[in-house]
Amino acid sequence: MSDDPGTCLAAGPRVGLRPFSLADAEEFTARARESRELHRPWLFPPCTPEAYAAYAGPLIEDPARAGFLVCEHTSGGIAGFVNINNIVRGAFRGGALGYGTFAHAAGRGLLTEALGLVLEHAFGPLELHRLEANIQPGNTASRALVRRAGFRLEGFSPAMLHIDGAWRDHERWAITAPDGH
Repeated sequence: MSDDPGTCLAAGPRVGLRPFSLADAEEFTARARESRELHRPWLFPPCTPEAYAAYAGPLIEDPARAGFLVCEHTSGGIAGFVNINNIVRGAFRGGALGYGTFAHAAGRGLLTEALGLVLEHAFGPLELHRLEANIQPGNTASRALVRRAGFRLEGFSPAMLHIDGAWRDHERWAITAPDGH
């Protein structure tokens, strides 16, 4: 799949963001299977077309979620994803981030660029004020990513999320809109 300008929501020098599509199942799941070693034990993206449909469907249809595929300009291929989950409007105007890069794109700064684009989109067109990232303390790559993006460590939550069969501790990182809107 390409990051066709007609579906591209934001573009940087090396990557573009576009919405999830059910047509991306084959490429996304192949990349997820190739990346199991990189993702475990932190992340479990869908590895089958059926699991992808269940995962992507709410990102496409639920207004409380926004999903972005990170696509490389050079190849048009999917390099990763960034999702905003649990979007709350009203006085809160915030959401929780979920993200991952695929093995072929890891370590190249593509997710850093993409997260910057997502922040611009979230604080611009989506009119959000705050984004949170909940990260297991041992996930040094994820902690470094949000730190580079300007997130601040706000606290620690024991047994916060159920991942890989157990309740896991998480650090709470957050960022707010730069202009205070």
